[in-house]
Amino acid sequence: MRPRRVGLRTLLPLGLLAAALAGGAANSQTIYDVFSARWPSLVLPHDAHVVVVRTVAYSSPISGPRANTGRAVRPPSADSAIQLEPKTELIKFVSSPFPYDGVVPSTERPFLDVNEGGQKGHRTARGAILWERETFSDNRVLVHIPSGFDINRPAVMVVFFHGHGADLTRDVLNRQNVPQQITLSGMNAVLVAPQFAVDAADSSAGRFWQRGGFARFLDEAGKNLARLNGNPARAKQFANMPVIIFAYSGGYLPAAWSIRNGGIGKRLKGLVLLDGLYGEIGDFAKWIKNSRSGFFVSAYTSSTRRQNMELANILREQNVPYSTDIGHHLWNGGVALLQTDADIRHRNFVTQAWTGNPIADILSKLN
Repeated sequence: MRPRRVGLRTLLPLGLLAAALAGGAANSQTIYDVFSARWPSLVLPHDAHVVVVRTVAYSSPISGPRANTGRAVRPPSADSAIQLEPKTELIKFVSSPFPYDGVVPSTERPFLDVNEGGQKGHRTARGAILWERETFSDNRVLVHIPSGFDINRPAVMVVFFHGHGADLTRDVLNRQNVPQQITLSGMNAVLVAPQFAVDAADSSAGRFWQRGGFARFLDEAGKNLARLNGNPARAKQFANMPVIIFAYSGGYLPAAWSIRNGGIGKRLKGLVLLDGLYGEIGDFAKWIKNSRSGFFVSAYTSSTRRQNMELANILREQNVPYSTDIGHHLWNGGVALLQTDADIRHRNFVTQAWTGNPIADILSKLN
């Protein structure tokens, strides 16, 4: 079954911000060369709406109604755990991907394999040197709880892995509108988005390379979410929520390691690659086959078409059915491979893919 083209439609557009980088790729020289030209220095237009998030409560209303989920949000009561206002924070995590001073599993060489005058750095497969202080020292995580969220109802934790050339505030928050897409979806969900390499063409997974590293990260996320929600005693409830991973572009590599040895097992209910199937195809195929109750979506441009065709061939050989569109059957273990229109750009894929606001689109279909 050959995937067909999926037409572009719009889902409650948020008013997209400046075009600019973010993307990702594998650490091979070929893929690096293909994508190195896609990250010009980011210059936001002078009239762009930029939100600077500090470790304080943050509120940013979305224009327009939420997606219709067919279920009204119950009004809060004095003894409820319903989030009255949206909150977004950048929080320093002990278990964040970086800083990381271990080894690279594929080579067993030290990750920080360069030392010049006491300054440590990482040499990429292409030979570039990325310094720890500038690129691999940010342990902050973007955490978001939308208004109306209720920990006492069925809920999910959305984990977003950004791509290359990204910064949490500039890109994930202000340009790709990821927290707003969570809110827009109407899903009873929270967001956790760790910082990987800062503004660099690198897909290193850091502590997520370590066995159980992703599970430790989610446990800490549960504690911080409970605190942000005003219910510290509910940390275990947050930490045990089902998980959906959205990995954009170069975020595919941390996603692959998270399913390989992240230690969360059946808690992972969904995996979405946003033009990100650059490698580790065997890991994703294995997860699809062994996780029939979990859903998988890979949407792509010409950048990853070849890899998606390879995955499709593997699925056919293993008699694993897949679709070329997204229905309303994802919770039942659906698999979808979506080819987007030729005019869809890789660097805008988090906000314009098979539809506007693709993260919100998928989550709204799960309600």
